Order: sequence, then structure tokens, then C-alpha cells
Amino acid sequence: MPTDRSIVLFDLFGVIARDQRPGALGKMAARCHTPTDVFTTAYWACRPPYDAGSQSAPEYWTAVLRWLSRPVDADTIEELRRTDIDSWSRVDPPMVAYARSLRDVAEVALLSNIPADHADAFLAAQPWLHDLDHIAFSGKIKAAKPAPAAFQHCVVAMRAAPSDFLFVDDREENVRAARAVGMNGHVFTGREELAAVIDAWLPERAVLTSGRPRPGPDSRPRRRSRSAPADPT
Repeated sequence: MPTDRSIVLFDLFGVIARDQRPGALGKMAARCHTPTDVFTTAYWACRPPYDAGSQSAPEYWTAVLRWLSRPVDADTIEELRRTDIDSWSRVDPPMVAYARSLRDVAEVALLSNIPADHADAFLAAQPWLHDLDHIAFSGKIKAAKPAPAAFQHCVVAMRAAPSDFLFVDDREENVRAARAVGMNGHVFTGREELAAVIDAWLPERAVLTSGRPRPGPDSRPRRRSRSAPADPT
């Protein structure tokens, strides 16, 4: 059954963080002496077990190199791993500020498909993530979107009902999967549109209880204490 809670559950890449750095796949392809299109096929075809935490970084990159019929050695794997992590390291500062500002009127959580070693690097570089009410990285929780288990993890970990959530993702298939488990969902196309959707979705009690207006898309974050610390795993 629904509770009186309002939880905005954000995707990371393509919403709060930027998509992969342009040219990164070409750089990694060059390191493997492989055409970019061939490398890109191997990169994504081998990715699901890595994202879902059932494969380590060395295992993933070994699979990619074998797909490409390239030699497998520790130095190449580590260089590719570091380049890959850097390629997914950029955030969208206005979206970060907006997401953090929402904590005045709602709980804010994160559900992202990201390998465990990427998650560790992202957390180290973006300490503001620890201010959120819950962080769920696929490589840590051993489930990746659009699998129902990824969404169910958030429901159980936050002791909430599915209908308490508004899930925001830039991929329609992930939003459909969230709706299938009972969450509300929105396909992200931009900050202004999202602000209007959230403003309409948040119950009026959030404003009446807080005594403050809902944050606009250009709002700055204010700190709000949590009832319990989030567990990123």
C-alpha cells in the first residue's frame, strides 16, 4: 500500500550525469588497434554482466579483448579500465543542484547502471551523492535496469511502497520497467520539463508541511537531515 512518502528516484547518466565523453570509444579502440565500430560492438555486447556485478573489471575487459581477438595483458586492461571510468565521470551541475534542492520537499534517491569499480570512483569524485537518501549502483546491488530486481531493491531498501516513487530516466524501456513494478515514471528530456512534472506530482502536503515553496529548476540545494543513512550497496 502507498505511504505518505514522496521519493524521486533518479537515473544517473543522461539525467544528472552526462553521457559518455565524446571520443572515448575511439580512444579505447585505438589502444586495441581496432576500428571504432568493431570495438563499440564488443564494448556493449560484453557489458551486461559487468554492469550487473557478476563480472569484475578484469573479467569484462578480458571478454572484450578476446571478442576482438586481441592479446590480453594486465597493462592493457588497466589502461582501458581507467580510460573507461574517466569517460563516464562528467556531471551536469545544474541538474545536480536541482536534484539536491528537491530534498527540501521529498526524498531523493539514485538508481544507476554502473559497474562496481566505476561506482567507487564516482562516489569518490562526487561526495554530494552521500547526501541523498539512498544510492543504488547496479554493480553493487547485483541487479541492473530494466530488471525488476533493480527497482525492487530500492523499494525494500527504503522501506517504501512502489507507488511512493517517481522514477526519472532518459531511457523509455527503463521507465516502462519501473511502471511495471508499480512506480510512477517519467522519461527525462530536460530540466525544465522535469521540474514541471515533479511540481505536479508532489502532493500538496509537501508544501503545507514544509512551509516552503517547491524548488524551481534553478534552485540551490539546502541540507536536510535523513532519518537513516543510505547504504550504497
